[in-house]
Amino acid sequence: MTTTSAAARLVAAPPAHGLLAWRLVQRNVLSGRRNWLLVVSGFFEPVFYLLGLGVGVGALVGGVEVDGRTVSYREFVAPAMLAAAAMYGAVYESTINVFAKLKFARTYEGVLATPLRVRDVALGELVYALMRGALYATGFMVVMLALGLVESPWAVAAVPAALLVGAAFGGVGLVAVTFVRSWADTEFVNVVTLPLFLFSATFIPLASYPESIRWVLPLTPLYHGVELLRGLTLGMVGPGLLLHAAYLLAMGAAGLVVADRRLERLLLK
Repeated sequence: MTTTSAAARLVAAPPAHGLLAWRLVQRNVLSGRRNWLLVVSGFFEPVFYLLGLGVGVGALVGGVEVDGRTVSYREFVAPAMLAAAAMYGAVYESTINVFAKLKFARTYEGVLATPLRVRDVALGELVYALMRGALYATGFMVVMLALGLVESPWAVAAVPAALLVGAAFGGVGLVAVTFVRSWADTEFVNVVTLPLFLFSATFIPLASYPESIRWVLPLTPLYHGVELLRGLTLGMVGPGLLLHAAYLLAMGAAGLVVADRRLERLLLK
């Protein structure tokens, strides 16, 4: 009897983790339809930064030199805002929303009563966080096109590259949320993301930072996202962009592996 039940369970549930994880993504999409306005609202913050700083302050700053080439301040700031949009979309989805489902809604207790495993939960939540990051990145690219800030044909790779940024921060966000004990702890998300946003060569070139802290920036993930997207949108493509992409990909993969283990300890204890 037990053997028959186990066989039926295997037939009903395909072993492919991707297919099972997608069930969780579908569940999140359906449940998130009621909060679509809250999700979309997060897209506007980087747009306001672009309009306020890129357009307003840009008129005072003039041109910025990037790799020996002078570009307008709007063109310099825009890809950084694109990277920030992908970061915020992914990190908030993988921390704030996952925390609510983990600690209060008890969503995963019901999910794990199905054929889904903890690994499917981690992968599904990362994919859903990437979807939010992709939504922000695509919308922001439309704004950049409307403002005439996209000239290089390499910019077609900007949205896929922004997904790497989302994957990196989404993976780390899933790890971070396993350490969150209360809503008060979620404020640490802002404590981490705000300095990254301000000090990742976002608004001024790396060479303009004091030498004492200049070496720190290449260690931070958003810096690599900003440099990757800036290189693509400005058409400054070289081997260095592969290093930026590899950094983000490794960060996202490592985050997913660690999140899987951390979630397993929390959900199966």
